Amino acid sequence: MKHEKTAKIIKELCYKKNVSITKLLDSCGIRKSLIYDLEKRHYTPSAELLEIIADYFNCSVDYLLGRTDNPRINE
Repeated sequence: MKHEKTAKIIKELCYKKNVSITKLLDSCGIRKSLIYDLEKRHYTPSAELLEIIADYFNCSVDYLLGRTDNPRINE
């Protein structure tokens, strides 16, 4: 599974929330190479990592994965 779409969604959320990717990753305790790994190395993130990012943005994991256009949880 390729996760370029997940990287794009994370970047868009950072832009919309006016937070840098570095700030997001630092705040969540995630390594700085995550976006590069998603885009270029076809890294598959763990469910735990996706949950951390989803919690940070108050959105669903399905939204981060591009499985829904609705970022809201349980709607």
